[in-house]
Amino acid sequence: MSNPVPPEAEELLTSEPLLAHFATCADGNPHVAPVWYAYDDGVVVLLTTGRKLANVRENPRVAASVEKSTEGRAEWMVTLLGTATVVEDADATRAAAERINPKYGASPDEYARNTLVRIAVGSADYRTY
Repeated sequence: MSNPVPPEAEELLTSEPLLAHFATCADGNPHVAPVWYAYDDGVVVLLTTGRKLANVRENPRVAASVEKSTEGRAEWMVTLLGTATVVEDADATRAAAERINPKYGASPDEYARNTLVRIAVGSADYRTY
């Protein structure tokens, strides 16, 4: 399957350490929370726990939205829809922490209790302002 994320949107997603708003749904109720993430070639990876993780286990259909703004004025936004997979692999989780955490100024050991989630992006939309 080809990558559904346009190259321009990929450049925005990897340009700087911004938070993604990760949307999950369980029992018919949406849940959105900010998360650290990494993106590469149509896949978003993040480390999470709690309600977000429980929701993904119940319903793998998710969304992520990233936007950059300055003083309340949007510069660009990217919205990704996809299917999440919980990865129960200590080595893969450690590798993800080594990639994600330093991007946000944390050591790879911080948030060690979190679980790796991979999102295969099915569709993407982006806009610059």
